[in-house]
Amino acid sequence: MPSLALPLKIAANTLLRKMGYEIRKFSAPEIRDFFPIDFDDWDKDLWTAVAPHTMTSLERIYSLRRAVEYVTAAGLPGAFVECGVWKGGSSLAMTLCLQRLHADKRELFLYDTFDDGWPAGDEIDVTADGVPAHQLWLDALERGETADTLFAKYDNVRDLLWSTGYPREQLHFIKGKVEDTIPGTIPEQIALLRLDTDWYSSTKHELEHLYPRLVSGGVLMIDDYASFAGARKATDEYFETKGITILLHRVDDKGYRIGIKP
Repeated sequence: MPSLALPLKIAANTLLRKMGYEIRKFSAPEIRDFFPIDFDDWDKDLWTAVAPHTMTSLERIYSLRRAVEYVTAAGLPGAFVECGVWKGGSSLAMTLCLQRLHADKRELFLYDTFDDGWPAGDEIDVTADGVPAHQLWLDALERGETADTLFAKYDNVRDLLWSTGYPREQLHFIKGKVEDTIPGTIPEQIALLRLDTDWYSSTKHELEHLYPRLVSGGVLMIDDYASFAGARKATDEYFETKGITILLHRVDDKGYRIGIKP
């Protein structure tokens, strides 16, 4: 007796295509398909190491690795600065890359509220879809998240980076709101500046005090440029007010931006 599977599939697909759907055989993707085609083994190893400690995408970690390599090869002076460390994934990526390049004399200044939780956002601080900042917290709690899973503990982040063997005296952990800790504790020169504090006031404050210290040719990264209206408004306002023209290149589908200071 002939199989009815194929005729039934054709008939079903004919009907479903009119509604914009189609039946296909499911094939589980192989692990190598998870990575973009130009990722080398070190990109894959780096992502595997930092993924448990970050909410950023693998494309952002890829761009961070290239930025570290570029700054090192160019011999640019200055510290690496990250505002918004969370559980330390991006900071971990920077330290691992610097160690691989035998460049562990570079200082890192790492700013976060850590155990104190997320500062409240303002009215401008909504997602690209218009969701208010406070609603993000409520939604996370409804999904079963807790303060322990959402907040990064200072000791855990410090111990994670110390565990790499990176010189401890080169790692500076600055706890508190950036509006309170900057410019009180900042490096004289910055070679790489990564901003990931989401909100308008913090992003504007960081740019006002830190961008002037970013050396010419230094790398600027704005994590939440397209994800949060406040971060985007702060960035656009700063450069427009200062009359600065800079290319902020889109890295991934969430709108992460990276640029080089003229």
